Order: sequence, then C-alpha cells, then structure tokens
Amino acid sequence: MAVIILFVFIFGLVWGSFLNVVIYRTTHGTSPLSGRSVCPKCKRTISWKHNIPLISFFLLHGKCANCKTRISWQYPIVEFMTGILFVWWYLMGKSFFLLWGQPWNYVQPVFWLIIGMLLLVIFIADLRFGLIPDQVNISLFVLALGYRLGLVSTNQMQSPDLVTAVISGLVLTAFFYGLWYFTKGRGFGFGDVKLAPSLGLLLGWPRTLTGMFIAFLTGAILAVFLLLLGKKKFGQTIPFGPFLVWGTVAALLWGQQLWSWYWGLI
Repeated sequence: MAVIILFVFIFGLVWGSFLNVVIYRTTHGTSPLSGRSVCPKCKRTISWKHNIPLISFFLLHGKCANCKTRISWQYPIVEFMTGILFVWWYLMGKSFFLLWGQPWNYVQPVFWLIIGMLLLVIFIADLRFGLIPDQVNISLFVLALGYRLGLVSTNQMQSPDLVTAVISGLVLTAFFYGLWYFTKGRGFGFGDVKLAPSLGLLLGWPRTLTGMFIAFLTGAILAVFLLLLGKKKFGQTIPFGPFLVWGTVAALLWGQQLWSWYWGLI
C-alpha cells in the first residue's frame, strides 16, 4: 500500500509540474503546449535535470541554474498540493464517487480529479497574477456541462436536477455580472463572472448557495484581517477567485450537511 501511495504521489507531482506550466503560460498569453519550459528571466531552456518536481527546486536552492534568478515558491507548492490531491483522491476520493456501472465508475472519479486540478490552477493563477485564464474557464465549463448532460442521458441524474443546475449557473452569473458592472470592475474581475456558470453546473442547488456563502464569508474575514494588519487599505481589492474555489470545494464535500445544519438552526 505504501509503495502505491508513493507512486500516486509522484504521479501527482508530475502533473503538478505541468499545472505550473499551465498557470504561467495561460496568464502570460501563450499556449501550455508551446514547447519546452524556459527561464522567464534569461530565456534559457530548462534542462530536464533542473525540472524534476520538488527535487530540482531544493537542489538549485530556489534559483535558476543559469542566471541565478529566484524561482517562485509557487512551483514546489503547486507540485506538492497536486501530489496531495492525487493521494487524497486515491485513498478517500472514491467515497465521494458513488456512481456504479460502466462507464461511470471510471469516468466519474477521473472527471472530479480533472476538476480538482483545474480549480487548483484557478486558485493559484488568480492569487498570484490576479487573473483567471479564459482557457481554463472554458475547459471547466465544457467539462461541467458535458458531465451533466452525460449523467442525464444515461439516467444517472434527473432532468429537473440539470435544470436547477443551469438556473443556478445563470443566476450566479447574473449576480456576479451585476457586481462587476456596478463596481466598474474594481470590486470583482470579469474572470469571476466567466467562472460563475461552471460553478453553478458543478454545484447545483442548494450547494451553489452554500458555496457562495462560504466564499463571501471567508473573503470578508480575510479582508478585515488584512485591513487590521495594515496589509491592505480601504479601496484596495484582493483576488476573489481563490475564495470561489474554496467555497466550491467546501460545498462539494460538505454542502448538504451544512445546508441541513443551517436549516436545523432555524
């Protein structure tokens, strides 16, 4: 078992290295598939021995092997987080993927693993660069819509559930568009608006409401905390994408329990 877990973790590290490429290139206007990785500073191609997930970063003391420019901690962090995601998916994720029968007993776990990686990309891209890449937004939407349609077409999900998921996405999109419009883009970026349809499709009802409540609550708490510490001033913004991702993940894992708990209090 330990050997398998180690293999899964290493496999996740490799994917994490690719996600770093996706994050950097999609936020800088290039394709993730446009050739080998280069140092952003000196533009030298990075050798395979300097591109080993986690290991190379520490062997190079967090610096480019050629120009000695510091490498962002984003790279080992994303690699490690992806490795942990893969291990969690292997050990515990199966308990959240309960569809049986071909092909859903294989498709559903793989689908949610891919969704997890895309959400991680959105989290880091918006946190680091203040941008949610269109390529990632589109990929998330296509996967979410295709997944829902596939479930309905094979009678794994009822049509009314699809309708409520679509409505959730539309209402959420309209809500974020209103925030973006009335704040003239200072309160919310348009990337959040583009992300909204996918989140509605993924969460459905009532998880969409639960996820957004968690996102806004945690965002407000952090904003107040940063103001008190003097790290932010009134009028300054913080990326909201990471909070949307956190709220979505929390709603997917515990949304029904939180919803029942809340109404139980009332």
